Amino acid sequence: MNIIRLKDGKERSLLRRHPWVFSGAIASGDGDSGETVRIESHAGQFLGWAAFSPTSKIRARVWSFNEAQSIDASFFIARIAQAISARGLFDIKSDGLRLIHGESDGLPGLVVDRYGDTLVAQFSSCGTEKWKNVIVDALLAQTGLTRLYERSDASVRTLEGLPEATGWLTGSGDTGITITEHDWKLSLDVAEGHKTGFYLDQRDSRQKFAAYARRLGFKDVLNCYCYTGGFTVAALAGGAQHVTSIDSSGPAIERAKANVALNGFDDSRTTMLDADVNAMLRQYLKDGRTFDAIVLDPPKFAPTITHAERAARAYKDINRLALSILAPGGVLFTYSCSGGISADLFHKIVASAGTDAGVDAFICERMGGAPDHPMTVAFPEGEYLKGLVLVKRPSN
Repeated sequence: MNIIRLKDGKERSLLRRHPWVFSGAIASGDGDSGETVRIESHAGQFLGWAAFSPTSKIRARVWSFNEAQSIDASFFIARIAQAISARGLFDIKSDGLRLIHGESDGLPGLVVDRYGDTLVAQFSSCGTEKWKNVIVDALLAQTGLTRLYERSDASVRTLEGLPEATGWLTGSGDTGITITEHDWKLSLDVAEGHKTGFYLDQRDSRQKFAAYARRLGFKDVLNCYCYTGGFTVAALAGGAQHVTSIDSSGPAIERAKANVALNGFDDSRTTMLDADVNAMLRQYLKDGRTFDAIVLDPPKFAPTITHAERAARAYKDINRLALSILAPGGVLFTYSCSGGISADLFHKIVASAGTDAGVDAFICERMGGAPDHPMTVAFPEGEYLKGLVLVKRPSN
C-alpha cells in the first residue's frame, strides 16, 4: 500500500472532507494509475483512501475518509446502491435521470445517467477506470437493465492520461432514444449528443419556463443555444405563439425540429436557425427586433477558474445583447454551466451587462441543476449550473 504524505498545513481541506488532493499539496509518495493510496498529513495522521492519478493536477480523489473502510468491490456496490436509493427522495417526472453524480455521490470521476431502458456512463478518472468492470456489473445488477453505453470522451480524460472510450459495454442496438419529461417527449442520441446525450440538469428549468409562458402568455420567444430544443418544446407546451431557436450545430437543429414534431406542435410556430448566437443577437439589436422571453443557455465558457476572466466577458456580452432586445416586462432565463464562474460572480456579470445595456431588471428566481444532480456541503464545486430569471423593468 503506497502512502501519500502531504506538505505541512495541506491537510485542512481533507479534514473538511473535500475529496481532492492537488499535486502541489504532496510532499512525498507515488502510485500507479487508479491505485488506492493512503493519504496522510505531514505528521502521519490518516486522512483518506484515494485513487491516484499520476498525470493530473488533481493527483488523488478520495474514496473514503474512514480508515477502517476497504476499497473493494463491495465498497462500489454499496456506494452505487446508496446513490440510486437517494434518487427516491425526489419527485422526478421523467424516465431520464442522473443516477450517479461523481463526487457528490462519493464516486469521484463517475457520472451515470439513465434514459429509459439504457444506462450511459462516463468514467473520467483513473480510479473509476480501474474499477470499471465492477462498477458496470453493479449498475446492471441494481437497475435490472441490460444496455449500458460508455461516453468516456470528455476532455478531462486526457488530463488523467486516459484515451477516449465510447461504445456499448453491454447490450447493443439503436443509440437514438426517446424519453418522457413532464408531459413531453424528447428524443436524443446517447452516442452523438452532448455530455451523455442530453441536458438532464435543466429538467426543472424547462418546466419553470413552460409555467412562465403559460402564466404570462409569451408571444415571441427566443431560445439561444437551443441544442435539441428542450426549452423550445417547453415554451410551446406553455402556449407560446412563436419560438425562434438558434444553435450553431446543424444536427442539433434537426433534432430540435424532430422534438417539436414529436410533441405534435405545428412547425409554423417555430423558426430554427443554424447560426452563431452572438451574431444573431447583434443583428436583432440592429434591426430593432424584440422578444418577450429569451433563454440564454450557453455552453461551458469557463471549465476552471483560470478561464474565468475571458469567460466573464463572453457572458457579459451575450447578456447585454439579450437584455437590450428583451421587451419591457419581458423575461430572461440566463445560465452559466461553468465551474469556474461562481453564483456570486455570475450575478455580478449579469448586473454589469444590464448597466451597459442601460437596462434595469429584477431577479424573480435563482435556478440550479435538477435535484438528481446534487451538491454536498463539502464539495461546492458540484454547483456548476447557475441560473437567474429576470424581468426587465420598463424605462422611466
